Amino acid sequence: MEKRKPHGLMKAGQDLVVAGYAGLAGTRILIGAKRQELEKRFAASYLERVFRECEAGICRLGEKEIRARAAEWEPAGEGGILAALWNLPEAYRAGTEFSLRRIPLRQGTIEICEYFGLNPYRLYSAGCWLLVSENGGRLVSHLAGQGICAGVVGSVTEGIARVVINGGERGFLNRPQPDELEQVVPDWKKEAMNYEREDFGSDRKEQQDRYPGSGNSAGGE
Repeated sequence: MEKRKPHGLMKAGQDLVVAGYAGLAGTRILIGAKRQELEKRFAASYLERVFRECEAGICRLGEKEIRARAAEWEPAGEGGILAALWNLPEAYRAGTEFSLRRIPLRQGTIEICEYFGLNPYRLYSAGCWLLVSENGGRLVSHLAGQGICAGVVGSVTEGIARVVINGGERGFLNRPQPDELEQVVPDWKKEAMNYEREDFGSDRKEQQDRYPGSGNSAGGE
């Protein structure tokens, strides 16, 4: 696979912002494919509400808007937000430090992932972006004004280490793993293609062409 190339600026001291909810697109696919099984644990009305939240919670940021507000950016997709947090620093040989608990997640995603024993941070996340900003707080405020949930999750650091903070523990980010959907919905990429076509149209294909290695490869292996 072609290596992801730099398109902007990423340097120590900048903020890392996640715009949109991690794992939301994967949650939608899980409910669609496994609703009957999920209804053994969750009320049908709850699943329907979570499904609708997945549709309503998509972050439809256009690249023109992102270019105007962020120094660099990476769309999340296959492999979840953690794949994006690996691939973007890799393009710059940059270090990062971020907190898992600051990454936006919906409660429905957490509960459904717990049911299947999945990691929500490695769950398909189309409609979620990793952004690099000189002033993450200002960017988050701007996005909130557009109705987009976002949070400053960490920063760019010196060196090349990707440090993950989870509660009081510090560790290092592992290389991207197979998407968690593989464990439950083997043909999930077909569903992802339909999802992206319906919700993003041609924009998603342009993202895949522009960001090779970004994890947005729902169309194939």
